[in-house]
Amino acid sequence: MNADPSDTAPTSLGPGFALSYGCGTDRGHKREINEDSFIASAPVFAVADGMGGHEAGEIASAVCIRTLAGLPQLASRTRSTTAVELQDCILAADTRIREATGARAGTTLSGVVVVEQMGVPYWLVMNVGDSRTYRLSKGDLEQVSVDHSEVQELVDAGSITAEEAMVHPRRHVVTRALGTGDENEADFWLLPIQEGDRMLICSDGLNGELDDEHIARILRTTGQPQDAVDALIEAALRSGGHDNVTAIIVDAENAQAGQVHNR
Repeated sequence: MNADPSDTAPTSLGPGFALSYGCGTDRGHKREINEDSFIASAPVFAVADGMGGHEAGEIASAVCIRTLAGLPQLASRTRSTTAVELQDCILAADTRIREATGARAGTTLSGVVVVEQMGVPYWLVMNVGDSRTYRLSKGDLEQVSVDHSEVQELVDAGSITAEEAMVHPRRHVVTRALGTGDENEADFWLLPIQEGDRMLICSDGLNGELDDEHIARILRTTGQPQDAVDALIEAALRSGGHDNVTAIIVDAENAQAGQVHNR
């Protein structure tokens, strides 16, 4: 679902809006197990990409997502989560991962929680590591999250281009993760939800195979969120499928209050 490009003034949604979403994951062609985990249950949508080998990465990402699923707002489907509450939850996940794996594994985490402040809905975006959260708005694709990775630091320093980062030998080295005993603080962004927003949350098995232009083309031309998820994963597999690939797409549109669809 895309906004009408002729409408140049974005319209914030009021408290009555609908979320439609789709999700999917695939082991890929090269990996023996799928170390990605995800949650797609309003108001929480997130992807965790585990690392560590010998199934430890699978445990790390699963523990992370289980901890996130314990947010009280998920059970009540209320939209009152704050960045402070999310950070506390993320720190709890970090501790539980270290306890479960003996600090032998870690995981990324990226995603959105739908929140309201004074009756206005927002995307509360969170990120640790190099999984990504994108927003397609008015036909334009923006990477909201900023990778915590060595190659992102090189891009920021002007040493390499974004295109060079996609094939750099150090492209998989993250500088921040949960469960590793290293830096575990998340970055947060609070974005007003605009009618027609399409959010994409993915592990690097997607954006490592498809550049942003390819991703944007699929998001613009595929109507239903589940169809778009399926198309993205299929394209990543056709491109090589070198890693596990996970994607969640969440669409926002005006509707009756509280309406949520999984389609």
